[in-house]
Amino acid sequence: MTLSVLAFTEAAYAAKPVGSDKGASTEQTGGGNGKGIYAAARITYSGSVAPNGGTGNVMSTNVNWTPPPCWYAPYLGAKDFKKKMSADIERQMSAPGMGGHAGAALSELKRHYEDDYGWTDTPGYKDYNVDKDGEGMFWAAVENPNELDLLKRNSCNALPFWVDNGEPPPPQYEQAITPQILAALAHQHMQLPDTEVSLAPEQTTKVNLPTWAWLDKAVFDEVQATAALNVPGFNLQATTTARPVSLTLEPGTDDAVTHPASGECTIDNDGSIGEPYARGKADRTPPCGITYLRSSGDGTYNLQATITWDISWTGTGGAGGNLPDGTFGNGQAVTVQEIQSVNR
Repeated sequence: MTLSVLAFTEAAYAAKPVGSDKGASTEQTGGGNGKGIYAAARITYSGSVAPNGGTGNVMSTNVNWTPPPCWYAPYLGAKDFKKKMSADIERQMSAPGMGGHAGAALSELKRHYEDDYGWTDTPGYKDYNVDKDGEGMFWAAVENPNELDLLKRNSCNALPFWVDNGEPPPPQYEQAITPQILAALAHQHMQLPDTEVSLAPEQTTKVNLPTWAWLDKAVFDEVQATAALNVPGFNLQATTTARPVSLTLEPGTDDAVTHPASGECTIDNDGSIGEPYARGKADRTPPCGITYLRSSGDGTYNLQATITWDISWTGTGGAGGNLPDGTFGNGQAVTVQEIQSVNR
């Protein structure tokens, strides 16, 4: 028997972003006005996050890591769920042409919530569990609106299920919301600072002349983003922290030498990266920088400066751990000129 015949009229199962300014809180909710029947779970984002619920600018160094495409979260109390679900079922059962397998599936779905009829491995409910109203909530699937793959976004396809207050969801619902899932969502929405590397010479340099590159500690620091889920009797949160650990330079041409040779400048003890140029250092090799070997001609080289961030998280109940490192880089136009000499 298929469940695909059930199509809810409200966006009960789809996270809907609510606009905000950068750095302020953003919400993703199941719909409605948050007071009555549609008082669905809200995930609130705060800290250094992308505006309007959008995806942040962090690129994961682990190409196999992806944020959760969907999850299960508290949705409605028993009485509100009965009002919503029963209305949807009756509307669809009365639709023209609703018969055969589709009609039979709807009848079994109605029995599941009204007559304690078990559906596959899911126990049924008597009268939508209204006798336990206030003692728990029905949980339902929530789609990640930032997931572009429709199949992944719809992979949380279990029927809404009941969870008593203070109890964990049944173990078969592996995608039930946890602090770790919230941490992954905070990672997805995190906005790293748009940092431009200091260069000397600045913008225009000479062939075979070392170009010094550095970042002062004051220019960047650790960044935090928080995702929180708050409903009556159920509160979870996770804070994701990104700490800069290195700067990688890509000259924009093969005719160049990076310092160090790997192109990766690690963070110093004082929290800075590289060393500022000062008079008298022209003949020294910079601890972080580039020596261009060929002129850029009438154009420029696109110097890519990418910071790698170590990302960890902490959450409700002392939970915590590490997430894949993130990167974010900027391109800077560099003009490289030949050194002009005059022979007498």
